[in-house]
Amino acid sequence: MIFEENFTLSNGVQIPKLGLGTWFIPDDTAARAVRNAVDIGYRHFDTAQAYENERGVGEGVRTCGVPRSELFVTTKLAAEAKTYAGAAEAIDGSLMRMGLDYIDLMLIHSPQPWAEVNQSGDRYAEGNREAWRALEDACRAGKLRAIGISNFQEQDINNLLAGCTVTPMVNQLLIHISNTPFDLIACSQSKGMVVEAYSPVAHGEMLKNPQVKAVADKYGVTVPQLCIRYTLQLGTLPLPKTADPGHMRDNAQVNFVISDADMEALKGMERIRDYGEFSRFPVFGGKL
Repeated sequence: MIFEENFTLSNGVQIPKLGLGTWFIPDDTAARAVRNAVDIGYRHFDTAQAYENERGVGEGVRTCGVPRSELFVTTKLAAEAKTYAGAAEAIDGSLMRMGLDYIDLMLIHSPQPWAEVNQSGDRYAEGNREAWRALEDACRAGKLRAIGISNFQEQDINNLLAGCTVTPMVNQLLIHISNTPFDLIACSQSKGMVVEAYSPVAHGEMLKNPQVKAVADKYGVTVPQLCIRYTLQLGTLPLPKTADPGHMRDNAQVNFVISDADMEALKGMERIRDYGEFSRFPVFGGKL
């Protein structure tokens, strides 16, 4: 069972190989989603300051009936926090909102503030080093068990590595069939990071793809199951998002193997450019 499998981060912390993404799950329903997921077997939950549901996720973690030590909670530092003081305050804010004594993993959500993603050539080199220093200090203080980054390109990674005392342990990236940044995955992994795959079903767009559907039918699985299995076979950690318990169960049924030939075909699929109503978000190439 996928729920029994883990990656080991560079500092020895174990992180479950499948997580529940919570983007777009409202704060007032997030606790119920977490409790339902725990009942199904999930032990890894991913949120962010930008999702505005940390309070609900934290409530779910605290009230699910499973010991805190058996759960893995990730949140992300707001992309706009680019000073040491601002980042340190934001870290404490997440702990307070979630009602937790510690957070298992905290990531810098983006190297650029969201309003400047795809708009500006400024990669905020100094600001990211300052935010990273705040994460390092919070980790040393026991507030965080592990720290990492999200949406960081190679130049952003190298900027941190030039001055950090703790190497990032995770890089969370947009990865799905038709959008697989092979070089960036390899770069991140070569530097000791576990790569996480958010939106592995392309925020639902893969459900519309007949080529993907045909491959899923061949294996007798759903399109989301194929997409999640694809990211696992890349050696990455998928974070499918859903608040539906039925989908949560289905998304964990990935005990099959995509053949080498089919993996190569899926890797070579033409990149999708249209994410429907979600295309406006910077993570999908849009503008805020």
